[in-house]
Amino acid sequence: MSAGPGAPEAAPDCPAQWHRVLTLLAAVSLFIGTRALWKQAVAHQLVLAGVVSVCYASILVTGVLVLTVRRTRSLARLDLLALATAVTLALCAWTLGHDGGDEAVLTAQAARELVAGHAVYGQPWPWLFEGKGVPLTATMDGGYDFTYGYPPLAPLLTAPLLWVGPGGAPATAASTLALIAGAIGLWRLLPVPWRSAATMVCLGFGFLPMYARHGYPAIIGLALLVPVVVRWPRLGARGRLGAAGIARAACLGAACAAQQLPWFVTPFLLAGIYAVRRGELGGRAAARVMLRITGTAVLTWLLINAYFVVREPVGWLGGIALPLTQGAVLHGQGLVSVSLYFTDGSDRLDWYGRASVLLLAALLAVFVLFVRRLGPAATVLPWCAFYVATRSQDGYYLMMTPLWVAAAVTVPPAEFARAWQPRPRPLTGPHRRTALAWAVAALVAPALVSAALAATGSAPLRLKVASARHTSGETLSGLTLRVTNTGGTPLTPHYMLTTGQGMSRYWTRVGGPARLPAHATATVELRPPADGFRVPSKRGTRLRLRVFTDGPQTLSTREVRRADLGLGRPPG
Repeated sequence: MSAGPGAPEAAPDCPAQWHRVLTLLAAVSLFIGTRALWKQAVAHQLVLAGVVSVCYASILVTGVLVLTVRRTRSLARLDLLALATAVTLALCAWTLGHDGGDEAVLTAQAARELVAGHAVYGQPWPWLFEGKGVPLTATMDGGYDFTYGYPPLAPLLTAPLLWVGPGGAPATAASTLALIAGAIGLWRLLPVPWRSAATMVCLGFGFLPMYARHGYPAIIGLALLVPVVVRWPRLGARGRLGAAGIARAACLGAACAAQQLPWFVTPFLLAGIYAVRRGELGGRAAARVMLRITGTAVLTWLLINAYFVVREPVGWLGGIALPLTQGAVLHGQGLVSVSLYFTDGSDRLDWYGRASVLLLAALLAVFVLFVRRLGPAATVLPWCAFYVATRSQDGYYLMMTPLWVAAAVTVPPAEFARAWQPRPRPLTGPHRRTALAWAVAALVAPALVSAALAATGSAPLRLKVASARHTSGETLSGLTLRVTNTGGTPLTPHYMLTTGQGMSRYWTRVGGPARLPAHATATVELRPPADGFRVPSKRGTRLRLRVFTDGPQTLSTREVRRADLGLGRPPG
């Protein structure tokens, strides 16, 4: 429709309104967490407080100019200003807080052991967690994970940064620099009008810089996946890789050598590339392209791992598989919430892990069957399997969200219009739609049944607080429990008291049997970790007694009231 008489005409170089809005949203996202950063800087480092104040001014100026500039090139420069402001804020945040979490201290220690010529894998380092407030990963067998359980690229990149400081600081520096490099790379690879999306999703909102400051190796994997995912269906187009294609395949292998999360998205990307290339070139030529891509990625992965494969093959293999085999306790916002918070537990926790594996396999099969429709979602689909996993924390989704944006911008559905989709004889003919629907149902059903089995299990142990001992006031020095095994399997329980959503340290059993026979009842004496357990006095805080067992994996939970502990109602 043409503009009416006298209506102003848009200048040919005038930026699109959605480009303005996207740049403005990127600037707005930088406000999140900046006040807390400024307050911390004012209290400890005034120079950084001044830098943060300048960043505030930059955000405000960007906001004004975004809405007033009249040339696309001027708006592109504001995109660059927003990125520079975001990088500055990320570096300021790291400078003020870079001790990191358990991933950081383990990665930094692995780098120190590597430099010293010692073994990296299978070596417990419990002293890293003593009295330092670093969270621990508790396991179902009553222990904790004190060993390094990731592929070796993160320690290799951390080793040159050991001069940065003690503790986990070198690892947080490596992951923060990787995040900044990934943000700049994604910004550069996206079409000009979309570049502020990279600033927003990588450095805005505060959540990815936070994970980087905690030293998560997955951030390094994310940065390496960025060039792989941007326009990924074009990798190997016309049967040629070229230098850029070889570099992207090498980045895929390096990402898999940084952390385990890239392992889950890689099959979807490879399957999608094969389908697109087969639709373009035919089966044999597509297979040759895939052989070169996969070979380059595997060779890169092997080169990064080679030293450890030769020096400590058993420890290395156990270490890189540790997150899949360690038997960590339940945690996360997914389906496990049913067993953690909405019921008294489950005697079928093993089925969560089986459901996750089955769902991942089903999603990959469905992706292959319907790649023309699902191709653009290749970077999102794998994470759905984590929703039903034993460890379903939202970090598994959040840390890979820049890949979602990269695919949304650079991988349109048209890329898959001619992609090959396998259609066995039973899935063809006049009733193919019905047959395909039944095929999808058959693929997904085992995962859903497994998840239902896990969530509907019942707590195998009946728990009762018989008495509580106090050192003073609200601090517990011991508990006496009456524990009944209601099932037909002997169990070895491990006990902890928790508040809120997280786990805590296990209590030590000082009396009573370690193993409870089937249908037996016993009295168990427990002593809290450290110097005692402080009962929360805030109204509404839920105190839960949790009992985990391993082999079979089970959870039994009892809500503990203050009256059960011999305490009155909290004040207020």
